[in-house]
Amino acid sequence: MARSPLWVFGYGSLMWNPGFPVAERHVARMKGYHRSFCMRSIHHRGTDAAPGLVLALDATEGAACEGLGFRVKEGAEDDTVAYLRDRELVSSAYLETVQPLRLSDGRLVDALTYIVDSDHVQYCGGLPLEEQARIIATAVGGRGPNTEYLFNTASHLQEIGIVDEELSWLDRRVREIITRTQS
Repeated sequence: MARSPLWVFGYGSLMWNPGFPVAERHVARMKGYHRSFCMRSIHHRGTDAAPGLVLALDATEGAACEGLGFRVKEGAEDDTVAYLRDRELVSSAYLETVQPLRLSDGRLVDALTYIVDSDHVQYCGGLPLEEQARIIATAVGGRGPNTEYLFNTASHLQEIGIVDEELSWLDRRVREIITRTQS
């Protein structure tokens, strides 16, 4: 049985599409990790033949990642954990962990958090941003185009006041690539 209250940290698609009942939501910060497109997606935003890229938390000394802390609605904890395991652990490239999370109201909570397994074959940390942009501009998977994932995440970060320079750059660059290829 999952603990109650159950907190979940969203730093990518969970921010704009959590998929579970939310009782409380706060901007939150987690230390020791950097959000980046460091995981090849062979299911949701790409295929085995043409992998896309999805965001993951990559352990980085001195780094911090801002996202959203979600408190799961009471009584939905077990279903939420089952749902997240099905969604996030589809290829075992993420590790399910519990991490300390500082909420915008000052509270410190322990949150279920999915971080990248840097030993997994899908890990691709350190790809140059230009290469990331090229991959994201063309990849498509079972949940749709990789561009949709990037654009929704970048837009949502902007809406909640989180600045992520790499994602902003990728958002602009991928739009340029798409415009150029459509011309």
